[in-house]
Amino acid sequence: MATGLDKILVFGGTGYLGKYVVRASIKMEHPTYVYGRPITPNSNPSNSCKVELHKEFQSMGVILIQGELSEHEKLVSLIKQVDIVISAIGTPCYMEQLRIIDAIKVAGNIKRFIPSEFGCEEDRITAVLPPFHDLLDKKKKIRTATEATGVPFTFLSSTCFAAYFSSFLLHPHDKYSQELTIYGTGETKAVFTCEEDVAMYTIKAANDPRTCNRTVLFRPSENLLSQLELVSLWEKKTSRSYKKVFVYEEEIVELSETSPHPANVRAAIIHSIFVKGDMANFEIGEDEMEVSKLYPDVEYTTVDQLLDDFMANPPEFRYVEL
Repeated sequence: MATGLDKILVFGGTGYLGKYVVRASIKMEHPTYVYGRPITPNSNPSNSCKVELHKEFQSMGVILIQGELSEHEKLVSLIKQVDIVISAIGTPCYMEQLRIIDAIKVAGNIKRFIPSEFGCEEDRITAVLPPFHDLLDKKKKIRTATEATGVPFTFLSSTCFAAYFSSFLLHPHDKYSQELTIYGTGETKAVFTCEEDVAMYTIKAANDPRTCNRTVLFRPSENLLSQLELVSLWEKKTSRSYKKVFVYEEEIVELSETSPHPANVRAAIIHSIFVKGDMANFEIGEDEMEVSKLYPDVEYTTVDQLLDDFMANPPEFRYVEL
């Protein structure tokens, strides 16, 4: 591993996006630390996967530290040893980032903090259904707390995780599926960014002076598609024709109001992305930061290339219909 590069600490490093961030950090030769709860093998498949991830990380040279976010002194001591802190903590524990922010403030040495923003650009969304609104409020509180520390930060708006949402919409693992669900009219555009690319851009932005105290948007031009365009592309690759089952706005709104948690949140997010188009219904100004323009040398994965990968290796993701 190269010396002299910024040391990066990742929280949520064994989570869905976090593992990609850790791999990208190592690939770019940063000394990389992961802080997380102790994990032991048991009957829980999730724990077994995380044990395997720990083995993978150790083989790559990742420094693993076990602990709880409530261990303030331990957090402060660890943060003092690194330069950059990246959080990829999932939404159920989102507000726990306040503990990380408190420790960063006490440590006083961090060059850049990237909270677990990823997803929509909340400052561009003004009207969402209540379950999603609650989540955005939490994100805004973390933004406010981050800015209040005076620590250099970068907020990343990476839009839809391409593999996750494409799997959700297309069911590539199901060879016998004859129909696909279309939310709204199917014509609303969304932005899809592959998880590996989100992670790579995250590491690049983390020590880029241009992104300091800025919000960075993800809008790779070839990955701006509607559901119907995505399905059409998939039909051509699979030489299949699917029956489109439309779930219109009124039904999605009702589901957000009547479904138990977390299905109500899922319905509200789908409404925001695929009905209202909140990921893509605004223009990016010339003075705003967009990753494919910031890093034109990077060849990001297009949705077309992702679907080719799906053909060769269908993902294991199992969708949950509304």
